[in-house]
Amino acid sequence: RADIVSASARIFIDGQAGTTGLEITERLTARDDIELLSIDNEQRKRPETRRECFESADLVMLCLPDDAAREAIKLSETTRFIDASTAHRVHDKWVYGLPELKSDQRNAIRESRLVSNPGCYATGFVLSIRPLVDENIVSKNALIRTHALSGYSGGGRQMIEQYSRGVEDEQPTRPYALNWSHKHVPEMQRYAGLDFAPFFMPSVGNFFQGMLVQTPLFLQELNRSVRPKDLVEIYQNHYAGEPFVRVIEAPFDNELEEGYLSPTACNGSNRIDLMVFGRDQQILVVARLDNLGKGAAGAAVQNLNLMLGREESSGISE
Repeated sequence: RADIVSASARIFIDGQAGTTGLEITERLTARDDIELLSIDNEQRKRPETRRECFESADLVMLCLPDDAAREAIKLSETTRFIDASTAHRVHDKWVYGLPELKSDQRNAIRESRLVSNPGCYATGFVLSIRPLVDENIVSKNALIRTHALSGYSGGGRQMIEQYSRGVEDEQPTRPYALNWSHKHVPEMQRYAGLDFAPFFMPSVGNFFQGMLVQTPLFLQELNRSVRPKDLVEIYQNHYAGEPFVRVIEAPFDNELEEGYLSPTACNGSNRIDLMVFGRDQQILVVARLDNLGKGAAGAAVQNLNLMLGREESSGISE
């Protein structure tokens, strides 16, 4: 809104004590164009007080569990919201907060009252696969498999406490969501433009933050013969001018450490790296990002900047 651009914007973070809430607070506290609103814990339990706080804010950021987020938005029909939960990511009335998704996505975010922040895994997957679907390299009805590795901060406060006590030291990597019901899958399918849900295999590693999302592709399953450098060119064209997307070309001498790819190289930034490895009939697309940055709080602040008419990179590192 035009009246916000020249003034200090009032922001309320509902769920400030959670992992994402704390990360967003850290990114906003030092800014002189942001005023963070707060209410004491007792008042938070009163719906009327929360409603007044919501309606006095220029924007409310919800860092709550899904059910609590659904209840929170009922308190105001005029407040602008960014929801960091899973609750509204595939809801038709909410704009998906991934500015790099398509050419008109930024404008949709700027103009929307309701923006749903993407999931960390989904961010890596969608930015990897959507350009290939748009170019008809990957069919909409393709059967896609993807494996991802995340730092344990993605599991929230309880998991952070478990790892900080050292109870997981004997299990450096742990696959999970083995019932194929990970909460990010619906948005991964929808915004990648796929008819079928991807076969998604996430794991949590014994490191605090950072993420790799790896999607293998067999040339026989693609709509036309391509080489890794062809996909690199597609990504370069698709993300040309995007400040937070870095497409890395082979050779990967500066990215590999004795042949190993680190999941933590984007930590502390709002950047996502895209890399394409390949040999013979097989290609591997890898997205690397900070699960607390571009995968959560950094993306939320990026969306906030767009909604408030601020410089998109304010308060977040490239």
